[in-house]
Amino acid sequence: MPPATQPPSADKLLQRVQWDDLDVACLRRLVETARDEDLAGLGLRRRPARTGDLSTASVSDSPRQCTAAIVAREPLVVCGLGLVPIVLSVYGGRATAQFSVRDGATVLPGRTLATLHGDPRVLLAAERILLNFLQRLSGIATHTRLHVAALGPGRTRLLDTRKTTPGYRMLEKYAVACGGGWNHRLGLFDRVMLKDNHLALLGFAGKNLREGASPAAAAAGRLAAAVAAARRTAPGSPVEIEVDRLDQIPAALSAGADVILLDNFTVPRLRKAVALISGRAFTEASGGITLRTLGRLRGIGLDFVSTGALVHHSAWSDIGLDWRP
Repeated sequence: MPPATQPPSADKLLQRVQWDDLDVACLRRLVETARDEDLAGLGLRRRPARTGDLSTASVSDSPRQCTAAIVAREPLVVCGLGLVPIVLSVYGGRATAQFSVRDGATVLPGRTLATLHGDPRVLLAAERILLNFLQRLSGIATHTRLHVAALGPGRTRLLDTRKTTPGYRMLEKYAVACGGGWNHRLGLFDRVMLKDNHLALLGFAGKNLREGASPAAAAAGRLAAAVAAARRTAPGSPVEIEVDRLDQIPAALSAGADVILLDNFTVPRLRKAVALISGRAFTEASGGITLRTLGRLRGIGLDFVSTGALVHHSAWSDIGLDWRP
């Protein structure tokens, strides 16, 4: 049996990345990378001999000050406005921003999100990078809001996953939070999660549970030992075990799982699983979750539903930069 531990509360398993949680220095480096891709060919083995914004440089008689507005072109959930002053600073700091809305707001087409004032050379050079960040993050927030609405009210919370763009994870998880979703583990560092390939290493997968009592008992024993080791090495961290069959649930419960992830279960099997677990662990459904299927998961009694589609199936929102007289 695993050592006795205080089971985590639902609040400990739920988190939402907030803007203040993000490392501004890290964000600045990310923006600098985007700037140098655009202005200096960063990423190419042979850098261009001529760098900079050649287009704006050709407009020599432009005014020294101008005003432009960041405008929504379609209905969307706003996300990423905190990056605007960082981008302007990275491009020289000769421009400022005044915001009309906050991240998480739902806006209609034509709504001004922010007004920029300053050197037009800064605004023109920064325009594409600035919009790329806002469109990407607002797209995730908007897509998440649709999923939250499809799941509907109730006890079941919608979670994201680690299926994020490399280097953008915390921003993308922040966007999920802006859209009303919740963040699953932020990385390998904040939860013990024994997934299918971990279980395969332990022999707790596939045919092993059907080969007879001895192999099944040995596999369950190795699983329990892995959970006990996790309790020792990462005390206080939640332990989650993934299963893809009903007959794996008793061993996961005996091992002391805080959360049991029900992978690619049909709705009837989810109902059976929730009844079998009977509150002895938190339940999470994952795999094949779509906008069309989310509504079917209401009322089953699940604690969580997780899907990577909040990020990897999202589309960029349409946002533009309009020059103002």
